[in-house]
Amino acid sequence: MVRVFLGDLCLVYPDGSSSRIVRFVNPARTRSCWPENFARKTEPRVNPYKTRQEMEADEARLLAPFAQKSGESRGRQFPELSHAYRIEFQRDRARIIHSRAFRRLEYKTQVFLNGTGDHLRTRLTHTIEVASISRTIARALRLNEDLAEAIALAHDLGHSPFGHSGEEMLAECMREHGGFEHNRQSLRVVELLEHPYPKFPGLNLTSEVREGLHKTQVSSLEAQIADLADEITYYSHDLDDAIDFDVLNFAQLEEVDVWKYAADSVRRRYPDLREPEWHKLIIRDVIDRQVRDVVATSAEEIGSAKIQSPDDVRKQSVLIRYSDELASANRALRKFLYQNVYYHPRVAEVNQRASEMLRKVFESYLLDPSRLGDAATRRIESEGLHRTVCDYIAGMTDRYLMEEYARLTTGSFPGLAGRSKAVFGL
Repeated sequence: MVRVFLGDLCLVYPDGSSSRIVRFVNPARTRSCWPENFARKTEPRVNPYKTRQEMEADEARLLAPFAQKSGESRGRQFPELSHAYRIEFQRDRARIIHSRAFRRLEYKTQVFLNGTGDHLRTRLTHTIEVASISRTIARALRLNEDLAEAIALAHDLGHSPFGHSGEEMLAECMREHGGFEHNRQSLRVVELLEHPYPKFPGLNLTSEVREGLHKTQVSSLEAQIADLADEITYYSHDLDDAIDFDVLNFAQLEEVDVWKYAADSVRRRYPDLREPEWHKLIIRDVIDRQVRDVVATSAEEIGSAKIQSPDDVRKQSVLIRYSDELASANRALRKFLYQNVYYHPRVAEVNQRASEMLRKVFESYLLDPSRLGDAATRRIESEGLHRTVCDYIAGMTDRYLMEEYARLTTGSFPGLAGRSKAVFGL
């Protein structure tokens, strides 16, 4: 028992010497605490900061063997010098956060039209929540939190304005010209459309982050985590926003197993709790149950598959998953959300009018490409007119597209406070 709890400790005399009689070792008797080890650990540091090499060594020591390590990254498309005190996936995360595409997510719709409520999720707050859940799951499974977070932060960079309705309209506009899908567009953003560096296009992210944005192939466990965290996030916050927006009522929700399970738990613990605290705590319990289930199920899947390295992961089917019971309940929840939230008239009709605006702006740019501006116009020769217009519109915020629509159709710029009311009657 002493060795289990005190295996990494050593009693040392004030003069720095150590008595072999009271020396502790770990259970495998491989990490004895000798005086020279004590001296080495307490000697002054050569560098005043923690170096990249030390961080990489910490990853190798603390993370699971099947975790993707920064020091083992397959690198970047355009070689760059390593940083003195930042590991590769940290640099990726910073590049994403500092990108213009990331900042624009603040003004892009998640489900409810951006600007129609102060507390409704935007594409940016959704992304931040996905990143938070990704880190939680990655840490619990001893995987690389930095990588999981970087993929989560980048996963919606290519999303169109006006949420999934806008994505569907862009896909329709591009049906004969290669289509549009926001995951593929996120890759275009980080590989081509962002241009903060003079020597290469894009953000030059590591291969592992770009791999995690593909969605069409089995990749790292960290990428699988970001993918599932995306689901967990929108399941929970779309319920939360729909209640706040008076699209859902509690009688409807009692038919949903995921909600009822959490609501029953909250009632038992807090029988006197009232709104709005009541439903907020239920949403919290929904998230907690989903995360706990994913961690437990995934750990079992990884153990059963005898995974020993990141390369082993890529030879398997998806390992980060829900239990069968919760997966079934989530399918029912997803169906419920489509029927009662995404296709609700207060949501669908507004988003449909917004999508029609997108189509008209798209057609206007095809007729007069000079409206795209110099940077976009220069890509027409290499990318084609339709793809260039698609890239330009996909990068717009809801606000900018509304203003551009007003300019193209009326020649005027509506004020920020009045544009939604003028266009949608909100």
